[in-house]
Amino acid sequence: MARSLFIFVSDDYTEVQKVRQWASQNGLSVNAYNHSQWNEGLQDQGFRSQIHTEDTNLQAGTQNMGGKVLAFPGMNQADKKVQTINDVEKTAIENAIMEYRGNLTEAAKALGIGRATLYRKVKQYQIDPAVARRKANRAA
Repeated sequence: MARSLFIFVSDDYTEVQKVRQWASQNGLSVNAYNHSQWNEGLQDQGFRSQIHTEDTNLQAGTQNMGGKVLAFPGMNQADKKVQTINDVEKTAIENAIMEYRGNLTEAAKALGIGRATLYRKVKQYQIDPAVARRKANRAA
């Protein structure tokens, strides 16, 4: 049986070690890259073909190779051993909204839920998509 591969991109050595430990406990292999290695690798056809499968969704800048890679929720909370499902869901929704700069339709697609469901969950968790829009406008 093939071992699943988990690709992790971070410049934080401590986080990489946490992910390696978690993956080891869950029977996963880990390829860890810092951001510059990852960005350089995505420009290299050999690197892309090495990590690309039919199920892999990657995007390098505007050169589309599939979909989006979203941040793994919950890895920055070292003090909490267990998160509730609601905490994980809220973090995933916030990450998707930030990634898509407040565009709830695109965030819902990335999360694999309906737009109306996302609107309901944004209200439930009191998430303000305007914050992501403001950050996107400042960065531009």
